[in-house]
Amino acid sequence: MDSIAKTPEPPYYAVIFVSERTGEERRYQAMAAKMAELAQEMP
Repeated sequence: MDSIAKTPEPPYYAVIFVSERTGEERRYQAMAAKMAELAQEMP
């Protein structure tokens, strides 16, 4: 059976966090972009 995506073998980990927005939208967007960049570097 063909799979939709090729994924690495388990184990898998989930990261869940809560963020309270303070109205400083530019700073939030910059931090979100940095988090996404750092996440791409994780094995």
